[in-house]
Amino acid sequence: MNIQGKVVTLRAIEMEDLALLHQWANEPEIWEGLGGWHFPYSSTSTENWIKNINNNDPKNQNFAIETPEHGLIGTINLVNIDWKNRNAFSGVSLGNKDTRGKGYALDAVMTIMRYAFDELGLVRLDGDMIATNKVSINFFQKRCGWEIEGIKKSWFFRKGAFHDKVVVGITADRYKEFLIASDYWR
Repeated sequence: MNIQGKVVTLRAIEMEDLALLHQWANEPEIWEGLGGWHFPYSSTSTENWIKNINNNDPKNQNFAIETPEHGLIGTINLVNIDWKNRNAFSGVSLGNKDTRGKGYALDAVMTIMRYAFDELGLVRLDGDMIATNKVSINFFQKRCGWEIEGIKKSWFFRKGAFHDKVVVGITADRYKEFLIASDYWR
């Protein structure tokens, strides 16, 4: 089942996505703004990652973000889904630079929130980002309705210096309030 937004479609990641995912996995500009370890990825390791995605995994869901005009433009996920407490972590990345700033990420995040809250019955989503990624922080806060819930000092080490982690989140109630205020799905 694909998940349809206004413009984007969230779909399963397929082996046909390998070339672009491998390219983006080795793009320094993308990884500078994301958390985690950053090592060079071989096409074999990217292929293995795709092969190991279990689309029936109730705890982790990874989606390709696709548009009719550009095809695959990025990925979005719901991971560490906690069904007892009804929450998950979500992250988004647009690998195709030409599609940034055009509303595709907004549509993808709004679509994943609608899916998480209205279809899966989750009550909150969490995320985090490096403090130097002001574009993402502003995007999640102002465009998507997420709130900054905390700062973890000196969490990420990049280019010889430590940087803070900004912790963000949104509840299902906050999402509903934001929908009314933004009128997004009308």
